[in-house]
Amino acid sequence: MVSKRFQVTWKTVLLPVLGLLAFFLYLLIFDVDIPKIIATAQDMNLSVYFLAIVAVILDTFFFALSWRSLLNFLSVKLSVLKSYLYVWFGIFMNILIPAESISGDISRIYLVTREQNGTSGKVVASLVAHRILGMGINVVSLFLGILVLFMERSVTGLILNLTLLIIFVTTISLVLLILFSVKENWTLKIIDAALRFVEYVSRGRWKLTKFRDDVVEAARIFHGSMKEFGRAPRAFFKSLSLLIVSWLLNLGVSYFVFLSIGFPIHWGVIIITCSIVTAVGSLPLGVPFEAGLPEITMSTLYILLGVRPEVVAATATILIRLLTLWLRFFIGFGVQQWLGIKAMTVMKTNNKADISKTQKN
Repeated sequence: MVSKRFQVTWKTVLLPVLGLLAFFLYLLIFDVDIPKIIATAQDMNLSVYFLAIVAVILDTFFFALSWRSLLNFLSVKLSVLKSYLYVWFGIFMNILIPAESISGDISRIYLVTREQNGTSGKVVASLVAHRILGMGINVVSLFLGILVLFMERSVTGLILNLTLLIIFVTTISLVLLILFSVKENWTLKIIDAALRFVEYVSRGRWKLTKFRDDVVEAARIFHGSMKEFGRAPRAFFKSLSLLIVSWLLNLGVSYFVFLSIGFPIHWGVIIITCSIVTAVGSLPLGVPFEAGLPEITMSTLYILLGVRPEVVAATATILIRLLTLWLRFFIGFGVQQWLGIKAMTVMKTNNKADISKTQKN
């Protein structure tokens, strides 16, 4: 919850730090020269690297605008600033809690419904619709990247098979997500089965009748909202346009990082690597894919896609993750602190007002 200030402890950064250690262990196992990595990073062009920082900030901004356009279509009015801050908070929660594809969404649902009660179904619909668009973009990006590299004969069988596997898994997940979005009966049956299981485990101690009614109502609002999206393709198109800009900026982060260390990188390599990392991280598998695994995956893909020497792939990976993990982590943490302070201030103000009314009465 953000009503309380979040304190930085060793547990806060445990997962990212463990991931970083795992990556360095990976470098040692494969005998990558760490002093050369440091030397390469020291020689980078800071002006170009700053462009990568700007790309990270703008990427998140357009991502937030894309989500906000879906919310506004459903009459959930959220300012540009709040949508931007809520997305940053969600990114922070993604890094802290495994299964990043879920934790950030839950935090955004909480933040919006906390100030606009009764909108949970619509918020969930906006997030699901946004995820569908994102997964669609990722599938297209994978096809585009592999096509470009295949035409230039610079793709190996391993990369081709891995890309096709990711496309297949992402497409299946996308189809299932769409089906659950349009099949209201499926959702209601799953909700009913889950609540029955909880009641059975608690041996009747937990009476979930009121909770069941609220969840069913939220599910019906969710499906009603998804039907509204289906009847208004323009709402999807606007959000999709903004999301494409966000995705291009995301690709730009890697491009500017490679450029900053003086290494010409093929756009096909960037598209394939970013798309695979994004696709795996967005699947709700319950695997902590925010630290360690992305670094290992990225550096391995760069090497397999022809980035030589290996020290360049490792250096670029570290510099990219400094922005896409650690910069986002600390910005998200700052946003979380600010939202927590603001929530506490509002609570104190409301309490004083209640006390004042009581004394007058």
